[in-house]
Amino acid sequence: MRKTIKADLVIIDPQNDFMDILANPGDPVGFALPGGAKFRSTLPVPGALGDMARVAALIKRVGRRLNDIHVTLDSHRVVDVAHPGFWRGENGKHPTPFTIISNADIKSGMWSPRNQAYRQRMLDYTASLEAAGKFMLMIWPEHCLIGSWGHNVVDELRTTLADWERENFATVDFVTKGTNTFTEHYGALMAEVPDPADPSTQLNGSFLSVLQEADVIGIAGEASSHCVATTIRQIVDNIGDEHLRKIHILADCMSPVPQAPGGPDFPAIAQQFLKDMEARGLVLTTSDAFLS
Repeated sequence: MRKTIKADLVIIDPQNDFMDILANPGDPVGFALPGGAKFRSTLPVPGALGDMARVAALIKRVGRRLNDIHVTLDSHRVVDVAHPGFWRGENGKHPTPFTIISNADIKSGMWSPRNQAYRQRMLDYTASLEAAGKFMLMIWPEHCLIGSWGHNVVDELRTTLADWERENFATVDFVTKGTNTFTEHYGALMAEVPDPADPSTQLNGSFLSVLQEADVIGIAGEASSHCVATTIRQIVDNIGDEHLRKIHILADCMSPVPQAPGGPDFPAIAQQFLKDMEARGLVLTTSDAFLS
């Protein structure tokens, strides 16, 4: 039976590799953020664990009122255009995480794909990114590798999602993104530069149609500066202006990637994104207020 209000919840990339999960003492696996803390996650977003705890609490509070829950999963391979192993520098070494590679860097030979057959493709790719005013190509730590612990949904939320499925005789809609080696895929609706030969990188019309049918859409996830911001912008650009007011951004359920030394100010980018979306007519709210 159709619920009185068709409310959907979208949770973007609630995966272990984005959680600020501290490493166990002596654990050889870890990633250090500025400040010295060492994490089991490969790309931890400060505040992410708290964000996902609030999402879990929201589902427990309003679960029976949710028509559907959509969970996007960043899904990468070791060899990926935004991972160190795809590239090598003039000295033969791989770039370190948070290195930005520009079109000019490739032209000069500062950075080259390890397989030179991809050089022109990467020149075209970075030129497309820069012409569109998107994030320049950034090298990230290997993250959300398919089949790894880091690819999994964080435990507290995963358990809550399973409980919701049992209680409501429903299934969570998992949406994968990022499997194409040659393009970044921040947004859930399409890759940064769609690959004409790969439908998974092109506009996800079926997901968009489902969102158009909802009366209310709550959106949470990680990170507010990247995958959340890009997904929401893609929805806004494609869903139709008449649907914008039904989109509720759960501002207390998302956090930005911290600023890398010498890199872009991602927290500021996230704040500007929220202002831009509010100006477009989207609703900024909190997990406590959503469907209250």
